[in-house]
Amino acid sequence: MKSGLLFQFILISVTVFCHGNDQFLNDDANLILPGSYNIPWMAGIEDFRTLSLLTFPGTHDSMALYGGPEAEHQAWTLKDQLRAGIRFLDLKVFGLGNTLYIMRGVMYQHSTLKDVIDIVQAFLSEFKTEAVLIRVQPESFEKQTVNEMVQSLIGNDQNVWVNTAMPNMGQVRGKIVFLQKSTFTLGIPLIDTDGKHYNEVSDVKNKDKMISKQLSQATEACGGDNAILTDSTGTGFGTFRGMFLTPKRVAEKVNPWLNQYLRQFYPNQPRPCFGIIAMDFPGIDLIQTVINLNYW
Repeated sequence: MKSGLLFQFILISVTVFCHGNDQFLNDDANLILPGSYNIPWMAGIEDFRTLSLLTFPGTHDSMALYGGPEAEHQAWTLKDQLRAGIRFLDLKVFGLGNTLYIMRGVMYQHSTLKDVIDIVQAFLSEFKTEAVLIRVQPESFEKQTVNEMVQSLIGNDQNVWVNTAMPNMGQVRGKIVFLQKSTFTLGIPLIDTDGKHYNEVSDVKNKDKMISKQLSQATEACGGDNAILTDSTGTGFGTFRGMFLTPKRVAEKVNPWLNQYLRQFYPNQPRPCFGIIAMDFPGIDLIQTVINLNYW
């Protein structure tokens, strides 16, 4: 009898523990959404609100699903990320010939930029109230040609925002919105809050402090003419103390902390804007926490 009760206790404990992790971190390739899940969450954003006054859940190295523990930053496919609520994509591209390949370092991620745009546009055709922000980062020595290749790829598509002016929500529903920085010059200017070596993590507690500082900077910069980006991601690769901290192991610690940090602002009226928050392996509950900052 006692052994049976002990077994039940262990089973319940393991179930609760696993579910708790799943709320904030996802490393399962299979997306399971609750039946009442609100995929088109941007339908609740007023048309007059400018994008620089919103908080977006995003993914860092959005297509990095291959290459082993040090290279992988996500578990869900792009389609599933979008359905889960992700509205910012971070894409590293390598131009070769007439094609822009999605990369993570030297690892090809089994997709091209055209594949990504096709998937995003199919999603936006189904959910016309939404908009998806995309940052393109050239990885090749042909960086100056990437702009031309992207422009050639999208042509004169009216459902792609390439202007530098900050739009409001009503202007970009159903559209891809490009963000520009450094060598990529199509779309809204982007400022990131990340300092030098922001993604090098040897102590997760220090990473938490860094993210807190970055989000404070983001709040101060919200509402201007630029999009604001904060990366909550990191890896210990390349450091001595954190050599075993893969992106997923960092996310296991950072994601629950980030969820709790953001929820402390829920009582605020209105809730603060944090711009774009790019995450590794974000779980459903963490994504919802970010989304709900837009409502009060």
